[in-house]
Amino acid sequence: MTETSLPPTSDLKAGALRPSIGQRIYSYLLDPDVEGNLQGIIENFVACLILMNVGSMLIEQIPEVYEPYKKWFHFFDTVSIVVFTAEYSIRFLLSPYQKGFAGKRFPRISYAISPFAVVDLLSILPFYLSAFIALDLRMLRVLRLLRLLKLFRVIIPAWKEYRELNEGRTFRQHVHAIVWPSRYGGQIHSFFDMFIIAWVVLSVVSVLLETVEAVHYILAMEFAVLDSIAVAVFTTEYLMRMYSCVEDPRFKEAWAGRARYGFTPGAVIDALAVMPFFLEALLHHLFDLRFLRIFRMLRLLKLTRFSDATKLVWDGIKREAGTIGASFFVLLLVIILCGSLGYLLEHAAQPDKFESIPTAIYWSVITLSSVGYGDISPVTPMGRFITSLMALLGIALVAIPSGILSAAFTDQLRIEREKIGSKIAALMEGGFTNADEHALLQDDAKRLHITETELNSMIKMAQRNRLMDKAIRTEFNLNAASQDGELAFEQFRSLVSQIKQVVMISDQKLAGMMIPEGEASPLEKTIYEKVAQQKTAPEPG
Repeated sequence: MTETSLPPTSDLKAGALRPSIGQRIYSYLLDPDVEGNLQGIIENFVACLILMNVGSMLIEQIPEVYEPYKKWFHFFDTVSIVVFTAEYSIRFLLSPYQKGFAGKRFPRISYAISPFAVVDLLSILPFYLSAFIALDLRMLRVLRLLRLLKLFRVIIPAWKEYRELNEGRTFRQHVHAIVWPSRYGGQIHSFFDMFIIAWVVLSVVSVLLETVEAVHYILAMEFAVLDSIAVAVFTTEYLMRMYSCVEDPRFKEAWAGRARYGFTPGAVIDALAVMPFFLEALLHHLFDLRFLRIFRMLRLLKLTRFSDATKLVWDGIKREAGTIGASFFVLLLVIILCGSLGYLLEHAAQPDKFESIPTAIYWSVITLSSVGYGDISPVTPMGRFITSLMALLGIALVAIPSGILSAAFTDQLRIEREKIGSKIAALMEGGFTNADEHALLQDDAKRLHITETELNSMIKMAQRNRLMDKAIRTEFNLNAASQDGELAFEQFRSLVSQIKQVVMISDQKLAGMMIPEGEASPLEKTIYEKVAQQKTAPEPG
């Protein structure tokens, strides 16, 4: 492969030249303008590997953790270097086909001195230099932090997109675009969500590990620092949401709107996620509030904001609230009756175990739910017989609410998909030319985990149904057919379908009319013969 000037990739796609092997490889691996290739997967994988490297470097600063697993840390670092070297090499070799370098005389040299390429090189250079130059190990570890700069390959384009989308908008609208889903957020909003999710997971994992005495003894300081950073992150997020929520029409008043937002479930969860830290810091000299630390686990609820499945389940529960309530009411009656019966049969034989009806109800619950801890069990023959019946009955009774909830979720998902279909049909009536409307449909589809292919199929189906309805509603005339080609085709298809129906119900009579001379023209006879031959075939789709 020589350093020659090549036409841009876009020209190659248009068919100006037959793509070479290098061009095809670039389109498959790195071209951001080609849908369905591996570019997005590669970018995400490299970004995750960079973050894992940063985490590894931070953990290496803890001797108690690093020393026993030194070989594994070195192995991970070596694998990372191999991946980053392969990425740099591939980008360097394929730079003649990359937009921005394809038209240059020496595209590879131009790429090598570009900022992104320099960052990629610096991220791997210390590893190779250490093989020839005696670098201090601590200095080498610091230089490895340069790998973090590789994230700018993803962040800078996303930031440019964000600036273009929000050009001319206010600062508050800029903040709103970052923290709330909208067409102005772009990739930056997605990165913000992933950043918050990562800190939620990291914070919850640290809370869990704090309860392990051996781990807490080693990492007590690290846990404290990590929790402080997490609180700073979550507090900043909460303030950003509180500040920008007035951009939402539901909370548009400056003070009243923010007050209404403050009592929404999401805002309450955000407040509870940081409140234990501040209460303990402010009131520790008055009360022992260390028990509040366990409430940091409420940060896990923040993830519900990023999961649309939670909303679907909740909407399904509200819709089926009556049915679910009735099933739980029946279950409660059975529990109380079985508990009372168990007390009646077993109290005399085991006054210490079945000492009261509430205790017997506890036994009834664990028996009907098929848990059976064994701390309370009947000893009388009749009691054991009733327990056997309850165990069999519990399989059905406990499964009823679960089945209702499962059906409610499925029905709610179907309803939401039908809403998208109705929205598409409504947009079709207006011509469906607005890009913003299409973006909203894509957001709804993503929320319901509908793929782009499925969405396009739904749009095509809605277009087809609209044309068929229009063909049926519109009176057939030459003027209508001449003004709308798609309408003319649907009317033609409708007429063909009607002709087939006439032939199917009146075949013998029509056959007699076709025989005499002069009754039917040659064209009419030809049409009849063709339709008669295909009368058993299915109608056009």
